[in-house]
Amino acid sequence: MNILAVIPARGGSKGIPRKNIRLMHKKPLIYYAIHNAQSCAAITDVAVSTDDEEIAAISARYGAEVLARDAELARDATTLDPVIYDATLQMEAKRGIAYDVVITLQPTSPLLSAETLSQAITSFLASGCDTYISASNQPHLAWSKGEDGTVYPLYQKRLNRQQLPPNYVEAGAFFITKRQFVVADSRMGKSISVFEIPENEAVDIDTTADWIVCEQRLSRKKIVFRADGYRQLGMGHIYHCLTLAYNLTGHEVMFVTSKEHTEGLEKIRQSHFPYHVIESDAEFFKFLGDYRPDVVVNDCLDTSARYIQKLKELVPRVVTIEDLGEGSRYADAVINALYENLDERKNVYSGKDYVCLRDEFVAETAHPVREQVKNILIVFGGADPANLTAKMYRLATRYNAHYHTDIRFVFMTGSAYDCEANGVVTREDKNVCVLRDVKRVTTYMHQADLAVTSQGRTVFELACMGVPAIVMAQNEREQLHTFAQMSNGFLNLGLGTNVSEDTLEKTLNWLINTPAIRREMQQLMLRHDLQAGIERVKKLILEDTSL
Repeated sequence: MNILAVIPARGGSKGIPRKNIRLMHKKPLIYYAIHNAQSCAAITDVAVSTDDEEIAAISARYGAEVLARDAELARDATTLDPVIYDATLQMEAKRGIAYDVVITLQPTSPLLSAETLSQAITSFLASGCDTYISASNQPHLAWSKGEDGTVYPLYQKRLNRQQLPPNYVEAGAFFITKRQFVVADSRMGKSISVFEIPENEAVDIDTTADWIVCEQRLSRKKIVFRADGYRQLGMGHIYHCLTLAYNLTGHEVMFVTSKEHTEGLEKIRQSHFPYHVIESDAEFFKFLGDYRPDVVVNDCLDTSARYIQKLKELVPRVVTIEDLGEGSRYADAVINALYENLDERKNVYSGKDYVCLRDEFVAETAHPVREQVKNILIVFGGADPANLTAKMYRLATRYNAHYHTDIRFVFMTGSAYDCEANGVVTREDKNVCVLRDVKRVTTYMHQADLAVTSQGRTVFELACMGVPAIVMAQNEREQLHTFAQMSNGFLNLGLGTNVSEDTLEKTLNWLINTPAIRREMQQLMLRHDLQAGIERVKKLILEDTSL
C-alpha cells in the first residue's frame, strides 16, 4: 500500500503574510504538518508543493520532498484539486510508483495530532470509502434565512447542546482519497464519509485570532500538583495548590494526593479537577513515568534529596512549595512565601512577593476602621490541629456578658475541623455564629472589625483586606512565618498552645477599646501590594524568563 501525503503551501498568503513559515511556538508553521505525516508509519512519502523558495528550503530542512509549483497553480483563485493532482503526478514520476491513497494535509492545522491522523488512515483503509473528510462535531441551534429575508430554524426541537444530533463542520486538517479519484478538477470519490477529530485539533488558521488560539494551545503544559491535607497537617497545602490551579487556565492540570488523607482528597474532588490517588512515593514515581508531565509542583514539607532527584529524572521541571528539606537544593525553583530571606540560593524565592491570593481577594477593598467594634472574625484554617478555635470559643461565649457589649463573634471553620466534637456551635443567645467550610470568606472579612487567626496564609488574606488581627501560631514551624508581626499590622502572641485565655482576653479587650491602634494596624497592612504574587509564582511554574 503506497500512500502519499501532499502539503500545499504557497507563499502569497494575504490574511497573515508569510504564515506558512512564521514561527508558531518556536517552529515554522509548516513543520507541524510535515512532522505529523512523517510520524505516521502508514504514509510512504511526504511532499510539499510550493511556489516559494523559502518555504521550499524550510520544508527540505525538515525532510519533506519539495515539489515546484507552477505560477498558474499558485494564484489566489486556484483551488487545491489541480495542485494535489500536479503534486501526485510529479511524485509518481519521481518514485516510479503508483500511489493507492493520496492525503492532503493543510499546513494551517498545527493542532492536528499524529495520533489522530494515524487513526483516520487506519479507519479509512478499513472502511471501503472512497474519500474521508476531516470534521469536528459542533452541534448548535442553527438558523438560516430565506430569499424573502425570513429566518427559520434548522432544528425541530430546542435541546441542550449535548442532546442535539451531530453537526459536522469540515476542518482543513486532512482530506484522504483513493488515488483514482485524484484528477485535475476533483478529489472526491463516490462514497464519502467524515472522520471526526477533536474540536481542539480542528482549528484552521485564517485569522490572527486563530493564530493566537493555536499558539496558546501548543504552549499548553501538563502540570501535576502533589499535595496532602489532613487534620494534623492542615488544609493549607490543598487550598494553595487549588488557588494556583485555578489561575493556570489553558494548561492541563492534574492533582495527586494520598489515599489515606481523606480530608484533602475530598476537597480536591469538590474542585472538579482531575486527580490521581497514591499510597506511596513509588506509586507517584510510576504515575509520573506514565503521565509524563512538563512540571511537578510539590507542595509537601521537607523533601529529601533522593526524592527530588528522582522527580528530576522523570519530569523536566520541579517546583517545591514551603520546602525546608535537603531536597530543595535540587529543585528548579523553591517558593517559600511564608518565610522572609530564607535562603540566598538562586533557586529560592521567598517572602510576601510570592503570596498567592485567591481571586476573591483581588476584587475586594478594605473598609475604614470603625470606632466601635461590631464584628470579630475567628479563623484558624481548615483543620486547626492545635484546636485554637475551642480556646477562642470559650472566650467568645462569655465576653459580651462580662463586658456588657453586643459584639458578634463569627467563627469560620474548615471541613477538617469537627465542630460538634469540640462543642463549637452557633449560640445566638451569646451572639456567636459558627460557619463551616465557607465558600467566599471575603464576605465575612469585609464585615470584620478585628480578627483572631493562626500564623499561616490567612494573615496575607487579612492584610489584603486591611483587618487588624491577633495571631497565634499553630506550631513551632508556623512561628517561622515572619510576616505576621506588628510592623505589618499584626499583634502576635506566639505559640497558641502557650497563650492563656486570660492573656488572649486582655489583648482582645485592649484592641477593641483602642481604635487608633487598629487604624495604625490597618495602615501597616495596606502598604503591601500582595495581589501580584500569583503572577510571579505562575511564571516560576511555567519557567517564564520574563520574571
